[in-house]
Amino acid sequence: MSFQAYLDAIEDKTGRTPRALVDEARAKGLDGADVKAGAIVAWLAEDYGLGRGHAMALVHVIRKGPQIDAKHVGSTGSHRDESDTLWLDGRATRPS
Repeated sequence: MSFQAYLDAIEDKTGRTPRALVDEARAKGLDGADVKAGAIVAWLAEDYGLGRGHAMALVHVIRKGPQIDAKHVGSTGSHRDESDTLWLDGRATRPS
């Protein structure tokens, strides 16, 4: 599953865009450098029923923003993505 597919699945499950969840994490103080991934995973599991794999994709975005390693772009592996920049504003608004 590509990184973007994880974010799309999160949107499908929660009804919220990845950007909205990042903003919510920021409002809860879960975006600080000292915040452990487990705290973010626990919040996402409790409030949205997300499993660890999907939650960890969002942990990356909360901590590092929408940029991902270019080694996955255009590759043939299961984690390949079309771009090194993830779309956070929802599937319906993603440019083609």
